[in-house]
Amino acid sequence: MRIDQLDVVLRARSGWEAVELGTALVRRHARAIWLPWVLLGLPVFAVVNALAWWADAFGLAWLLMWWLKPLFERLALYVISRGVFGDAPTPWQALRAQRHWGWSGFWGYLGWRRFSPLRALMLPVNLLEGSSPELRGARRRAIAGGAFGHAVLLTLTCMMFELVLVVGCIATIFMFIPFELLSDSWRAAWAMVRTDTPAWAKLGFNLACWLAAALIGPFHVGAGFGLYLNRRTEMEAWDVEIAFRRLRDRLQQAAPLLVLALVLGWPGGTLHAQQAHGVDELAAQDAHADTDPNADANADANADADADAEDEDAEAEDAADEPALTYDNDPANRPESVFGTASVDTAGFRQAVQRAYEDPLQSPTRTVVRWEPSRKDAADKDKKKAGDADADKGNARPKGPVLPAQIAEWVLWGLVGLLLLALVATAPRWLRWLRGTGTRRRAPPTAVVEDDIRVPDEVPPDAAARARTLWQQGRPRQALALLYRASVESMTERTQTALPPGATEAQCLRASRRMPDEADRTLFARIVRVWQYAAYAGRLPDDAEFDALASTLQQQFRWRA
Repeated sequence: MRIDQLDVVLRARSGWEAVELGTALVRRHARAIWLPWVLLGLPVFAVVNALAWWADAFGLAWLLMWWLKPLFERLALYVISRGVFGDAPTPWQALRAQRHWGWSGFWGYLGWRRFSPLRALMLPVNLLEGSSPELRGARRRAIAGGAFGHAVLLTLTCMMFELVLVVGCIATIFMFIPFELLSDSWRAAWAMVRTDTPAWAKLGFNLACWLAAALIGPFHVGAGFGLYLNRRTEMEAWDVEIAFRRLRDRLQQAAPLLVLALVLGWPGGTLHAQQAHGVDELAAQDAHADTDPNADANADANADADADAEDEDAEAEDAADEPALTYDNDPANRPESVFGTASVDTAGFRQAVQRAYEDPLQSPTRTVVRWEPSRKDAADKDKKKAGDADADKGNARPKGPVLPAQIAEWVLWGLVGLLLLALVATAPRWLRWLRGTGTRRRAPPTAVVEDDIRVPDEVPPDAAARARTLWQQGRPRQALALLYRASVESMTERTQTALPPGATEAQCLRASRRMPDEADRTLFARIVRVWQYAAYAGRLPDDAEFDALASTLQQQFRWRA
């Protein structure tokens, strides 16, 4: 599964949070779910009820539609499972995909698993994972282990919602019956149901059951899919994996800069480079010595002299003390090792072997001298000096890198200093609590200022001038209310509509869309927004904004100056 392309935020959720996530996915893809559900369900409903009417078994039609409900749930699961990756199919694509998608693990839900209360949680296991039949049982048990209770309660809750919708549809009929005739109508309806229910009543009941299932079914599937996602997140740590993938992507982008910084800032980079350069020079000298015919004698003499002068080169001493392997001292060159007990003249063979040993390509033996820093000797010398200095105390303190320790000590002292400064700065707040006088005083409640807005019943023709007067008198809400009232009256005149008494701002905005001029619509939306900010949020415009708004309204709506 491409969890890095998921369109939801993965984290460890509780069971009911996972249910809410699934219902949110259903609301996001509502059109792609309910349209194919209705397009597929209406023909099936018509065919099933026609067969039931022909067989005079209307009572079994709703049961058959209920039994075929998993067929429609496949549609919702297909849309949600694609939409969670940002690839939501269209309604026609969802319908076409049902011909070949998910049939291998589905037939059990039209058979022995139809009564399972875990159907919404288990459908993704069978239809989305594509595991083999022998592994599905273990997989279902693992998924249901931590969500069994939530899945059962989810199924019962959806069943209750469907029951309430069906009862509500039936009760809606009696709401249109006058109250004085309600008891007689109820008795007549009950008698009709008990004795001989007409076909139209049975068809209406079946339609109500199907509509309730079509409305609640997608939410049932979506909530089960949310539980399934949450269980896989808990079991497989998807949220942690996504975090590590994002961290890897960020590190890959910054990898060249990190490598360059390490190369340039490594403390021993210069020393290692110099040592590598020295090793290359020694290797070049060794190669030159191999090509020089007198190099062996010179190398032996120099090796003896260096061995007498420098005892710390252990590798050179081992190489000098080890006897060279030649034809004479090699046990494998003895006649009995090669030819056994047979009497054979091996003079030619001896000469050939001797020439082979003399060939420098067959026995490339050479002496390599390496320069290495004598850190051990330097450490011993430091210990010796420290031991001489602390001879009276009888112990030697080894010298180590003290710079990091000093930096850490300075940081700790800096933190202590900051803590002391914070305590001194906040002393007026906490010192009185230590003294016992830290009683909290409740601030006196501020008086509520009520601004009674009075607008005349009839809007004056010079509304802008009156509004400016009210603004200068220090009554800004009155001024904005007058501008809003005059704008609403101008809008109704230009749209030729009548607003109901007490119309809200939203109703006025919807009515203003009928104005033919775009400038009029924009200006009316502006005055509505300014009035809402002032009336409900207490945000008043400044003098310049108010004067510009009044002038624009006066010019656009042709008020008298």
